Order: sequence, then C-alpha cells, then structure tokens
Amino acid sequence: MAGLSTLILLLCAAKDVMPSSSHWKPTWPSYRVPVILPQSTLNLDKPQFDAEARLEVVSPCGPACHKSSPLPTYEEVKNYLSYETLYANGSLTETEVGIYILSNSGDESRGKSRTKRQIYGYDSRFSIFGKDFLLNYPFSTSVKLSTGCTGTLVAEKHVLTAAHCIHDGKSYVKGAQKLRVGFLKPKLKDGSKGANITNSAMPEKMKFQWIRVKRTHVPKGWIKGNANDIGMDYDYALLELKKPHKRKFMKIGVSPPARNLPGGRIHFSGYDNDRPGNLVYRFCDVKDETYDLLYQQCDAQPGASGSGVYVRMWKRQNHKWERKIIGIFSGHQWVDMNGTPQDFNVAVRITPLKYAQICYWIKGNYLDCREG
Repeated sequence: MAGLSTLILLLCAAKDVMPSSSHWKPTWPSYRVPVILPQSTLNLDKPQFDAEARLEVVSPCGPACHKSSPLPTYEEVKNYLSYETLYANGSLTETEVGIYILSNSGDESRGKSRTKRQIYGYDSRFSIFGKDFLLNYPFSTSVKLSTGCTGTLVAEKHVLTAAHCIHDGKSYVKGAQKLRVGFLKPKLKDGSKGANITNSAMPEKMKFQWIRVKRTHVPKGWIKGNANDIGMDYDYALLELKKPHKRKFMKIGVSPPARNLPGGRIHFSGYDNDRPGNLVYRFCDVKDETYDLLYQQCDAQPGASGSGVYVRMWKRQNHKWERKIIGIFSGHQWVDMNGTPQDFNVAVRITPLKYAQICYWIKGNYLDCREG
C-alpha cells in the first residue's frame, strides 16, 4: 500500500498548472517536479560494443496500444529511471535511484515497415544553408553524433539524444566507447587562416569539428525494455562532453499537453541521412499523444533520430518568449488503426519524472531542478 500511495502522489505531482484561458499568449505552465536521487552505484563488466547502430526505431505499438497499458508500479518506475553510465575508458556503472515528492510549503514550485521513407506526401523539410543561419540559435544547438544520429545542446557540456543511437536495448553499439559529437563550423577557402577572415576569404562551405564524449547516461527503461513494449517511452540519453562547447544551448522543459502547444505544432532540426552534410528543419502538427509519447507526421529520415523537439512559448516569470526542448525524436511506427495501417513518427515526451532525471544528470543538484 505504501508503494501505491507514493505512486499516486507521484502522478499527482506530474499534473501541470495551466494559465488562465483568458491569457492570449501560449504560456509555459508551472509543474511540481519530483526529485530523483542516486541511491547506490555498482560497477558492471565492460560492454562488448558489438551492436550495429540503428538510425531509427520501428514499433507496431501505437497510441491505443500504449494508452491501454497498465500504469507501472512505484518499484517499476524506480527501475525504469535507474540508469547505466558509460565512461570514455570503457568502464560501466549502474545507478539505482529513489523518487521523492517534496512538500511545497514555503516554496512556490515551479509492425513491419513497408518503407523507410518517413515522408508524408509533399516533402515539407527545409535544408538550412548559410552560416548566418547554421551558426545562429536555435539551429546552432543541433549537433551530429559519430554513430550517425542527431543531438541537441542542453547545457555547456551536455547533449540530449535518443538512447537507440548508442544502445540497441541489449548492447552498446559499435563506436559508443569513442563517441564524438560534431559541430558545424565554417570551412575556409584554401589558403585562408581562421584567425583573420577578410571579405575575400569568407567561408564557402561547412565542416564538422568533433568533441569526444566523456560519459553517457542511458535509463534502464530502455535497456530492460524494447521498442515494441515499454522501451520506446525511455528512448533518450544524455552525453557529457570532455570540454565545453561555448555555444548557446536550449533548455529542457516538461512537455505540455498537445492541446496547449502553440498551433498544436512541434519543431526540430536534424541531420537526415538523405541530405548529407545538411541540417534539415521541419515543423508539423501533433496527431496524438500518450503520457510518454507524441505522435506526429513530421517528414524525417533516419539520421534525424535524437533531435530535440521544441516549442516557443511565453515565460511569464521572465516576461519573454522562450524555446524549450519538450521531447526527443525517436523513430517511425506503423500502427494498426481499426484494421487500417497508419504510420507515425514518434517523439519521447519529457515528463516531470524524466525532467527531474535529465536535469539532475546535467546539474548534479536537485535544488536546481525544481521547476520544469
């Protein structure tokens, strides 16, 4: 009974406080975010790094399938949110976590795929050209992983991406130990020096500058599960770089209900593999949602997996518009909708629990993670 009571408290803490309907601006809601803290850490055997990198996840379990799944127990949630940490030297640890609801007193809480195309009718993607766009926010927050996926800068040394880009659910992929993150930089003409750029030596192409990853966090919900069951809900990972990247990053935020998103739309940019070397931007309407997933038909190709899904809303406390990442683009699904096959692209929502976990991975202090 104690575990059940705690789970009820946990789900209540996940409820958002929406702005008044009379408020004309789409406004970031306030959430009471739980606290997730490490309890114990064990050393594991070094992984083999023998899995093939997959640039997408295909699952036949659609919205109805996920909505009909029973709520996890408190112990199951703790297990799913426990995580593995992979270090650059190949060592591996497993950390068990505890989940807590803090009192707010005295504190204002803040099936088989027929095709890989993932394009719906007219291709609505936009390739982003020119350094004036590529090197400016928000496009500059998109980075490329050496395993072929996309990631998004969420702190001075951290990148958010999809778990399947580095772990197939059973084993770490080849290249995960020496994982690198690529930043688009201007490629100067022959004979030019980076220190002094004149009008006659302006960059004409872009290239990637790579930074090694120091360590990677992957939730056990992905490792223990699979894309046809609970695993899709936990298809996210956080990478810590060996050195700061010195670019403006995008904050993470708790995903509001789809009905409260501006225009009901989401946005993301990624390195789709059918347009090598190009950063590709798109936006589209959300078609359906579960507590953990967003279903949409944004045009995308493998390689865009791991892109940060974001929206721009009004931040009432700061009196300004602010973009936040509310999800991670995961992959493609064929779903049986009343006997008719329907395909979606799926993004993992950042729930209050996932926000608390990812924020703690970034900051290392739960007091900095109380407002989603």
